[in-house]
Amino acid sequence: MKLGLIGVGNIGRHFAQRLLDAGHELLVHDRSAAAQARAVQAGARGMDSVRALAAATPVVLLCLPMPAIVAEVARELADVQGLRILVDMSTTGPSVTKEVEAILSAQGVTMIGAPVSGGTVAAEKGTLAVMAAGPRAAFEEVEAVLRVIGKNLFYLGEDASLGQTTKIINNTLYATSMIASCEALVYGVKAGLDPRTLLDVLNVSSGRSFATLERIPQCVLDRSFPVRFTTELLHKDVKMCLDEAEKLGVPMRVNPAARQFLAFALSQGDGPRDNVEVIRHIERWAGAEFGAAPRE
Repeated sequence: MKLGLIGVGNIGRHFAQRLLDAGHELLVHDRSAAAQARAVQAGARGMDSVRALAAATPVVLLCLPMPAIVAEVARELADVQGLRILVDMSTTGPSVTKEVEAILSAQGVTMIGAPVSGGTVAAEKGTLAVMAAGPRAAFEEVEAVLRVIGKNLFYLGEDASLGQTTKIINNTLYATSMIASCEALVYGVKAGLDPRTLLDVLNVSSGRSFATLERIPQCVLDRSFPVRFTTELLHKDVKMCLDEAEKLGVPMRVNPAARQFLAFALSQGDGPRDNVEVIRHIERWAGAEFGAAPRE
């Protein structure tokens, strides 16, 4: 297929590479000249603007960092002739998705909300979870494309916002379990446990989570802390989830603690750092560090 992709940063760059490797003709645009140049070097065709990109292909994918940017791009694309389907793979939350869908549908453009989960490693490997929702016919038209990007593809229904609801629930559960895991692991090493052995035990026991299985072993255990998903973006997702739950009258009592901790981390300058770096605050308060040299 001939496809457009707006946003080729930390996650989008892997989307671009996988789509190119699968034989798709790919047009790309990114506000970062360096990010766009990298995608062009991989074989994509760079476009000067989002409107020029959308005018040249009927199917456009978005991979953007913030809901406000998604809404801004949607307004720019709404009246572009030839655009038929917009697939938003960003995390925007259900309210913004409904707003964007209203903008697009007024001009005859169909929207598929298809946020993803799994991080940059899964994006590179094509093993992401994809949470797609929107008109069934449009979903079926782009299904093969989504299967290039993610291994676990779910169709959640005709309402394009349902994928976003699923995604912010997922990210909120991750945030809460990640922070709780960091607290427990720092306690363990201060009590005298070996950090790697403690993780090994948890990961075959009922305390395991994505944080203990993937993020902490990959990013904290060797003290490398690569930036895969920033604290700022995780805080944004948790806030959206709590706000949307409040709109529906659903009580949240535990998850707000994760939001508060992330907000504290932002106040300490952690916004652009990877979210698991919040463990450093717990370590400083406890006077103990969780980590070990990587296995040979």
